[in-house]
Amino acid sequence: MMNFRDRTPTAAEEAILDYQDGDYRIVRAGSYVVCGVTGEKILLEDLRYWSVDLQEPYASTDAVLQRLRESQKA
Repeated sequence: MMNFRDRTPTAAEEAILDYQDGDYRIVRAGSYVVCGVTGEKILLEDLRYWSVDLQEPYASTDAVLQRLRESQKA
């Protein structure tokens, strides 16, 4: 959990998040996360898709569908 004493992240830092249903909790401050499928950087303000079970973010609905297809094959 972050509080007012935590430093402001630089633009080059990757955030670490705890993905929850409909929301996420910032574990380590940063300006972006990395898509679990494509490796693309996703700015936190643009983050819309993630998996609670896999604890990973996705850059697009296409990335979500790809991960779902992969998990169904396993």
